[in-house]
Amino acid sequence: MSDDGNDDKSSAAGLGAVLRTLRRTIGAVGITRSAHLLSRINQEGGFDCPGCAWPESGDRSFAEFCENGAKAVSHEATTATLTPEFFRQWPVSRLGTQSDHWLEAQGRLAQPMIKRAGSDIYEPIEWDAAFAQIGAQLRALPSPDEAVFYTSGRTSNEAAFLYQLFVREFGTNNLPDCSNMCHESTSTALAEVIGVGKGTVSLDDFALADLILILGQNPGTNHPRMMITLQRAKERGARIVSINPLRELGLVRFSNPQRPRDLLGHSTELTDLYLQVRIGGDVALLKGIIKHVFEAELARPGKVLDHGFLATHTDGIEALRDDVTRASWEELEAESGIDRARMREVSDLYIGSGNVIACWAMGLTQHKHGVANVREVTNLLLLRGNIGKAGAGLCPVRGHSNVQGDRTMGICERPSAEFLDRLRDEFGFEPPRPHGYDTVETLRAMLAGRVQVFVAMGGNFAAATPDSGVAVAALARCVLTVQISTKLNRSHLVTGETAILLPTLGRTERDVQRSGPQFVSVEDSMSMIHRSRGELPPASPLLRSEPAIVAGLARATLGKASRVHWEELAADYDRVRDAIARVVPGFEDFNLRIRSAGGFRLRNGARERRFKTDGGRAKLTVNPLTRRQLAPGRLLLMTIRSHDQFNTTIYGLDDRYRGVYGDRRVVLLNPDDIAAARLTEGERVDLRSEFEGTTRSVSGFRVVPYQIPRGCAAAYFPEANPLVALESFADGSRTPAYKSIVITLARSGAAPTDAATLATNGDTDNPDDGEKR
Repeated sequence: MSDDGNDDKSSAAGLGAVLRTLRRTIGAVGITRSAHLLSRINQEGGFDCPGCAWPESGDRSFAEFCENGAKAVSHEATTATLTPEFFRQWPVSRLGTQSDHWLEAQGRLAQPMIKRAGSDIYEPIEWDAAFAQIGAQLRALPSPDEAVFYTSGRTSNEAAFLYQLFVREFGTNNLPDCSNMCHESTSTALAEVIGVGKGTVSLDDFALADLILILGQNPGTNHPRMMITLQRAKERGARIVSINPLRELGLVRFSNPQRPRDLLGHSTELTDLYLQVRIGGDVALLKGIIKHVFEAELARPGKVLDHGFLATHTDGIEALRDDVTRASWEELEAESGIDRARMREVSDLYIGSGNVIACWAMGLTQHKHGVANVREVTNLLLLRGNIGKAGAGLCPVRGHSNVQGDRTMGICERPSAEFLDRLRDEFGFEPPRPHGYDTVETLRAMLAGRVQVFVAMGGNFAAATPDSGVAVAALARCVLTVQISTKLNRSHLVTGETAILLPTLGRTERDVQRSGPQFVSVEDSMSMIHRSRGELPPASPLLRSEPAIVAGLARATLGKASRVHWEELAADYDRVRDAIARVVPGFEDFNLRIRSAGGFRLRNGARERRFKTDGGRAKLTVNPLTRRQLAPGRLLLMTIRSHDQFNTTIYGLDDRYRGVYGDRRVVLLNPDDIAAARLTEGERVDLRSEFEGTTRSVSGFRVVPYQIPRGCAAAYFPEANPLVALESFADGSRTPAYKSIVITLARSGAAPTDAATLATNGDTDNPDDGEKR
């Protein structure tokens, strides 16, 4: 029982979420400011939540936000600021001893700061001087490819478009982004098999779906507003199947905080069938479900598969049938951890449903076989024509508010020739054609001395990337690191010889440029483009918007040689949108359409059964069965987020839906695995990962028994990131395998460190391994 009287383990959200939301927002920004902020989140004419990318419904409620969205907004809207005196009292070496939670809690960055070569202290620097120093360093590089420009998913469409424009006029495609570490497997797989790297559903489709499959996703923590959509679908009669190694409360029961009866204790059971698949067993499970579908078709010829759709719109049905026919039930059960009867239950639900939606997130993508996972989901839906019709389709749920939009705007290390041609025709310069570095290759290039300058538009690169010890060493080899940020984070302490912090406006704040007040736009998970306009006074008069910062960097770097009118674009974002309309397909009449109520949806060929693949047809694919035999004493660990965090931002130390309080250095284990290792609940252990002959370790993790399959384990991201080898990534997409980590456990010899730097969080037994890479 929680301290607010609500049994948090009975259902997600409800009165407990309401009380915690009010407690956190009022405590952070006060009653009046809280009331105003909460009334404007995700509202028409308000600002888009800086959290997840779940779309808004057409009939928006008065409270179109969730508990975690309120945390994100109050976190950003704090009036506390970091002064030069703060940085004098807190040298970088001292800041490095503090936890990520502590760093973020200190307040907003208020003015540009520089840590000069050889210094341990950030000191103030004027904007023009900061731009001049960055521009001079970039111009001094032997090649533009010796600079990398990273992007976080919170960046608006307008800022992202200007950012990639600056980078490409500078002369490189080194534009890694956070997508490289999350849904790159989705984009890779879907582009191959249906011709577009995005999902095919709209929010309206959930009102027509008969069956919703949720795979490798925890909406209760990561996309809480999705649970209202699921509740409505369930009450209408839809069935829901949840597939996840962990039994997550948000997939089991939900109390809608917008309904009085739910605040009084009523809740909705969401999941009809919950399969706790083994970590890494998704391909085997999906093959088993598909195998049952083919067996049903054999028993009832012409009654199960959508033969008309398959014949008209797909290739590969015979190869897929042969593949699943050859797969043995014994092997499928062993690899997935799910017995044949349960697979058949899912198959029967699928066959009996006219319209099926499949949703997924990082639980599918962050594996060595992440691309295969997404292909196999697509195979299942294609068999009965569940792509390109109302109430059905593919729904990859993005984890950051504009991560999909950034890609649409050209934030990509492998741009298409068509996009570069349009950019050339609009701005009159020849963009670089060679592919640039993704996140993994960026780290390799830094270690090898091939990258001298690192610029980050938001995010927390040092904390988010795999192989944390390697990431620290890589960044330290840079001559200059530049962070465009709202708040202090770990990446500001892991620096090159010189480091510059450029403070930017948050999503909640007013953006006034020379032509007047501005708004920006974002794209949600379902390709809806809509406005976002901040309303709060900026936390500091010295803050600048992301578009203004990009324009400043471009002027200082490119000078009079630039073909782009940077001042005009930064002064009036309508001009940016006019340029986007001429360069990016689907954004015609951008300025007119973005001002319409609710915005507009980008067209999606696959949604209309126009598959822009080789041959113009969707592809059914054969994906090898994942076989992983763990040696005795080994477990397979996945990283997860707690309920008190958003990506690398840590709001607090509790994870109440999982019953974890006051601690983030925990490892969730099956009780039988705890007993087999002769451990006890609450005991501290060290985790050691093994990958291709190398080992990495983290220490002081508390043992927590949990409902998770035997042989599996879970620990929080980013605390467990040091265990992920840089070379451990998905075939085809190079997404780091944060959810496929072979580990062993050993009793800790020392007390846990709750305020460890990245360097001390993870110890690699191969200190020169980074140089070898």
